[in-house]
Amino acid sequence: MEDILHVSYGQNGLEMVKEPLGAIDAAARIPAGSRIGLKPNLAVARPAQEGATTAPELVEGVIQYLQGHGLKDLAILEGSWIGASTKQAFQVCGYVDLARRYGVDLVDLQKDGAHTRSIEGLDLRICNAMNDIDYLVNFPVLKGHCQTKITCAHKNLKGCIPNEEKRRFHSLGLHRPIACLNKAVHSDLIVVDGLMGDLDFEEGGNPVQMDRIIVGTDPVLVDSYVARLMGWEPGDIPYIGLAEKIGVGRVFGPSSEVVVLNAEHTTARIKPTRQVQELARYIEENQACSACYGSLIHALGRLGERGLLHRVPRSIVIGQGFQGQGGRGFGVGRCTKGFDSYVKGCPPTAKAILDSLQDHLE
Repeated sequence: MEDILHVSYGQNGLEMVKEPLGAIDAAARIPAGSRIGLKPNLAVARPAQEGATTAPELVEGVIQYLQGHGLKDLAILEGSWIGASTKQAFQVCGYVDLARRYGVDLVDLQKDGAHTRSIEGLDLRICNAMNDIDYLVNFPVLKGHCQTKITCAHKNLKGCIPNEEKRRFHSLGLHRPIACLNKAVHSDLIVVDGLMGDLDFEEGGNPVQMDRIIVGTDPVLVDSYVARLMGWEPGDIPYIGLAEKIGVGRVFGPSSEVVVLNAEHTTARIKPTRQVQELARYIEENQACSACYGSLIHALGRLGERGLLHRVPRSIVIGQGFQGQGGRGFGVGRCTKGFDSYVKGCPPTAKAILDSLQDHLE
């Protein structure tokens, strides 16, 4: 695994994803004749713009790239969460049409049998179809989770276990079995859908537009990086440290590298939900890109959880329209460097914004 991540910004997932794949020469890493599994997050039957599921155009871009390099044996695999229908999710989320157009197998893991893999003294039941996969592409969504705070690369593999095992994971406290699952089922390539993810809930409904994709090969590196994007420290998510401890990967640190392939941040945004609108009341925005704005929304969400929103300065300024301006106030991002207090970065992480805001409040 490499201590490097590639990030691209924009709104056209189909084209955006091809640049990082080319940058790492992903096709050259896959042995000829491999059966390639594509594992999106389709926990529920809701379209990607609601913040819960992987955008089909992102998977389509990877399919185009792989097939263009002669890699034809592809399968989209998923097992939706308990109480939801994978078949319905495939249909509602656009994957039935996608699979038909490109001749890709569509595998409902809820209807599959299972076998046992023993990891670190813990027996895990894994869907049988995973035995046939030689190379796995993991497509998590960058979003919040009501129990584990975030859900990304590690937790997306829960779709590869049967429903009764998903129930058992909860009885085991989630974090240790999730870490062990990522050693039992290896993600060879991770393509994070950071285009639209939910603020704090895995089922969607409060999408925060982040306009980015993240590509890496190490789930620990990916999730520890994503944690900060959403306003957490990696240590706040126990399965990240547990996975590092058992050799799944390495936590993002000073030696890690982020390569930005497309620094053009778009400004077109979706209409916010009521919850996001409540957080936006604290923001004075002028031509802010979605990547920066989304980080600020996540930071304010974390402040709200700590009961500190009432102390936030009004207003927090953000956006390209503040370039060259200054004065008293709190700014977010490189465009606001003329203000008395501002958070560096283009875009800064939610954790950086959160830390600066708390320092400012104190």
